[in-house]
Amino acid sequence: MNVLLIGSGGREHALAWKLAASPVLTKLYAAPGNPGMAGDAECVALDVSDHAAVVAYCREKAIDLVVVGPEAPLVAGLADALTDAGIRVFGPSAAAARLEGSKSFTKELCDRYAIPTAAYGRFDNALAARDYVREQGAPIVIKADGLAAGKGVTVAMTEDEAIAAIDDCFDGSFGAAGASVVVEEFLEGEEASFFCLCDGRTALPFGTAQDHKRVGDGDTGPNTGGMGAYSPAPVLDEATLARTMAEIIEPTLKGMAEMGTPFTGVLYAGLMLTKDGPKLIEYNVRFGDPECQVLMMRLKEDLLLLINAAVDGQLAHVSARWRDEAALTVVLAAKGYPASPEKGTVIGGLDAAGTADGVEIFHAGTAMKDGALVANGGRVLNVTALGGSVKEAQEKAYRAVDLIDWPEGFCRRDIGWRAVEREG
Repeated sequence: MNVLLIGSGGREHALAWKLAASPVLTKLYAAPGNPGMAGDAECVALDVSDHAAVVAYCREKAIDLVVVGPEAPLVAGLADALTDAGIRVFGPSAAAARLEGSKSFTKELCDRYAIPTAAYGRFDNALAARDYVREQGAPIVIKADGLAAGKGVTVAMTEDEAIAAIDDCFDGSFGAAGASVVVEEFLEGEEASFFCLCDGRTALPFGTAQDHKRVGDGDTGPNTGGMGAYSPAPVLDEATLARTMAEIIEPTLKGMAEMGTPFTGVLYAGLMLTKDGPKLIEYNVRFGDPECQVLMMRLKEDLLLLINAAVDGQLAHVSARWRDEAALTVVLAAKGYPASPEKGTVIGGLDAAGTADGVEIFHAGTAMKDGALVANGGRVLNVTALGGSVKEAQEKAYRAVDLIDWPEGFCRRDIGWRAVEREG
């Protein structure tokens, strides 16, 4: 099969690495890809926002399947354009991608199908949102309604912080994503991520993970796109997963089908495990980043065959098996992230860092400049390791991190701390 992978981040590098291992793959292309992906795929300078250009490229290269990594092209309707052109694609339609593209859409779905989630209000103006915050009190959660690259959420511990976050949204800090705001009840509990592959009717459980959103050790500082993750998430035991499937995932899939927008692709449920059971914080319509990196390290199956089953509506006939080992990834970010990351700084030492058994380094925001690998984004590298325990995976990952020569980079030093504590 000829496969085109859309995207350029660490998630896509992990997907490329796993797809490249499939015996049914003929050729893998990545648009636009990154220097790390070049070993697994032919990187092509294709404007993925130009749907007609993507369709034309697929025809030129006889692409059998397109795998869409990031959320923005899905919300923009790339899957629809490909489907209309008769090209097989793994990823939801624009209508189904509203599960991530519009937080208020997801909240209304939860209301309609009795899916457990936080109480909320949706507001199109700052005054009404501020009044709601004053009525409800703090702590409280403020979310830009649309896509904000993982940065449009504020967990406000005071009313003043909540009102400042509301003003940020309506003042244009998140562009069109902040034109309306969802204000949510603050849920007490532990967060975890649960993934399913979906074919419109069937949801195949596809692993658990926990990520670390705040930039600093001890979960301090501003929220980021994710500073590290590990899998599996011990807090998601079999009973909790069964309840999540029955109360959250299956009603969502059923509801989307009933609304005429069946969901095909990756459904990623961000969960809060409360004293009353799992509640949905949010949906994403693609693999998480950096959660995808740890899932791909643990997956035993041929990813390409599973994706084909999802596209062909055959997930009821396949299963996903996982390595017993834990996987952990540490994000190396450019100094200044998440506000103003430094770009163009030279990175060395990757060959030495990546030689250890069970260690893979996935590129996220890198580029080649004058023959040198340089930082070209906020989150730049994902140093990922397998181990017999989360602690062992953590130790291997940080040993590899310490071999990387990049003074302008930084990372958290406590990724996996919850699971390590549980392991004793």
